[in-house]
Amino acid sequence: MRALLIILLLAGNVMLAQKPVFTNAEAKSATVYFNGAELTHTANVKLPAGTSEIVIKNVADYLNESTVQIGAPSTLTVLSVQFTRNYISEYTPDETSPQVKQVRDSITLLTKELNRVKNAKTSEEKILELLDKNNQVYGQDSGLSVAELMKMVDYYKAKRTETANTINTLMGQERKITENITRLNRKLEVNTSKTEKDSQGKLVLQVMNETAGNIPLSISYLTPSATWSPFYDLRAESISEPINMMYKAQVTQNTGIDWKKIKLTLSSGQPNQNNEAPILSAWFLRFNDFRNYRSGDVSVMNSLQGQVEELQISSGRGAPTGDIVYKEKSSIDKYVAITENQLTVSFDIDVPYDILSNGKKHSVTLKEIKLPASYRHYAVPKLEKETFLLAEIEDYSKYNLLSGEANIIFEGMYAGKTYIDPNSTSDTLRLSMGRDKKVSVKREKVADKSGSKFLSSYKEQTFTYDLTVKNNKKETVSLMLKDQYPISTDKDIQVELLESDGAKINKETGVLTWELKLKLGESKKLRISYKVRYPKDKPVYNL
Repeated sequence: MRALLIILLLAGNVMLAQKPVFTNAEAKSATVYFNGAELTHTANVKLPAGTSEIVIKNVADYLNESTVQIGAPSTLTVLSVQFTRNYISEYTPDETSPQVKQVRDSITLLTKELNRVKNAKTSEEKILELLDKNNQVYGQDSGLSVAELMKMVDYYKAKRTETANTINTLMGQERKITENITRLNRKLEVNTSKTEKDSQGKLVLQVMNETAGNIPLSISYLTPSATWSPFYDLRAESISEPINMMYKAQVTQNTGIDWKKIKLTLSSGQPNQNNEAPILSAWFLRFNDFRNYRSGDVSVMNSLQGQVEELQISSGRGAPTGDIVYKEKSSIDKYVAITENQLTVSFDIDVPYDILSNGKKHSVTLKEIKLPASYRHYAVPKLEKETFLLAEIEDYSKYNLLSGEANIIFEGMYAGKTYIDPNSTSDTLRLSMGRDKKVSVKREKVADKSGSKFLSSYKEQTFTYDLTVKNNKKETVSLMLKDQYPISTDKDIQVELLESDGAKINKETGVLTWELKLKLGESKKLRISYKVRYPKDKPVYNL
């Protein structure tokens, strides 16, 4: 009997349950990841005792329903949570709401006005039809003089123009009234106070409340409709000064909610939705082999090209450090707290931000850093006819850099873009600061030292090149110059390096490296020469 009584009481509570109670969620904080965001909202709702249905408006248009968490006092029990984007067609609005009544009254008045306009338009269309049916006068049978005929023509012309214009005006009024009625029908999502931008997303909660009163709620969930990416501004006034790095983020969101004065956190981690308990496995360290061996001598070109790309972009990162120390503090530092663990970096920003839900990139400043750098020039005239200026930064792991694009401003001029990739294996980060036309480089083939000749069944080719570099700057420069000779992958192909002019030789890749110091106005000429011998009936296609 007691169980039956409880069931009857619960059924009675359901039958006597109030109509849905609506409230607006207010976004308070957002943790943005590379592939989504975790949003936290607050809301306040007045509830009676017993069971109720709460409709929380102004949540993201798209969210992962399984990640929704509701924080509430212990007197409130959340029975179920459902996400919807079409509440008005799924549930009956509260017709007793003052907001609903106001909308309904407006629709009624506009509907009456629409009917009046339609009736007036119909009358004018009938007049126009009547005029068109009686617009013919048949000469002598009409009994009208020429003067009377002209008066009738003038009347018909004026009246028909007036009627047609009236019809056009009424059609415009009809269209505008119809649009207003449609707009008002969309507002029948009941008592919501207007915010900067209303989203279509709503959370529908079934709750049981022990005592009537105002209930504060906390709502959090994951949404895929936001992202961020790091980028940098690199400024250097000369090769004798450090680089001023502005560490920034580009935040984009299309959640359907305008984030107003929100507390922002940016994380390099990925939202973990795995519900399996983690199990530790043995942790083995091993080297990565980045070399890409291919058939023939193409591998040599790839090896050299890889070195060029590495130096033009960046290289190197040491192990992450737990303690973060910056030599100089800037104004933005006191507003951004950086948290680093083994795998991720988070930026907690105390400055409240406004980020609109429009899909546009919003710039957020994270850090201002002075990077002590040493500069050198770099040239590979076989691949590029210009010299690059590189900035080398040691012990850079403490700056928590992430992979991203960087704008380069050198000596007050925009020099282009580069890409910072702190995830390779060197302990020095190399940033390309752009091309420097004041350090010229030229590679020319020496015709009288190059040529081909046939020896029995073999063909022998000799290649000789002169490399000329000149410093046109006002100070001494350090230049790393590279070239190469081919490496044989077949026993029938014999390669002999004849002249390297003091270069450091990598016999595995065939890369020659010169480390040069060039004074103001100084030029140097270096020579590379090699000989290739192979069967004349087996041409080498990439020589």
